[in-house]
Amino acid sequence: MVTIRLSRGGSKKRPFYHMLVKDSRSRRDGRYIERVGYFNPLAKGGEIPLSVKQDRIDYWLSQGAQPSDRVASLLKKHQKENA
Repeated sequence: MVTIRLSRGGSKKRPFYHMLVKDSRSRRDGRYIERVGYFNPLAKGGEIPLSVKQDRIDYWLSQGAQPSDRVASLLKKHQKENA
């Protein structure tokens, strides 16, 4: 199964997450199919906290990809902000 999930990056105590489309059997920070956005929980000032390629997300969801719980909540928040 294909999932849309977060992969952690950044340094110690400064998390940064890439939103990735991956095979559900691969590791959290392992191989991925496509990068479809990012999430920066510690964004300050002019930094963008959430960036999403909505057309690619829609494509993968139409192909049967399942978002993780956290990604689903981030996508819902993103849609609310852009509505």
